[in-house]
Amino acid sequence: MADVAMWTDKKVKADFEAKARARLEELQADLTGQEGVVAIEPESGEYFDGATLGKAHAAANAQHPDKWVYFVRLEDPEAAIALPTW
Repeated sequence: MADVAMWTDKKVKADFEAKARARLEELQADLTGQEGVVAIEPESGEYFDGATLGKAHAAANAQHPDKWVYFVRLEDPEAAIALPTW
């Protein structure tokens, strides 16, 4: 089960999101011009892109089951959410 501290501890969530956004900044050159959703697992730095959240999730879940992942819409990086893989 994914760590519930992400729901209950604002600092844990803020730290997770900051790390994920930093990784997104590092990936900008590789992701420029792409559309869809990228899933970032901040602890490993791995990322998975897909045309939809479902496809990005499936790729992330295959490598990081039951972990928190940061999903970002590539066309609008402000459209982002942390979700556990399921």
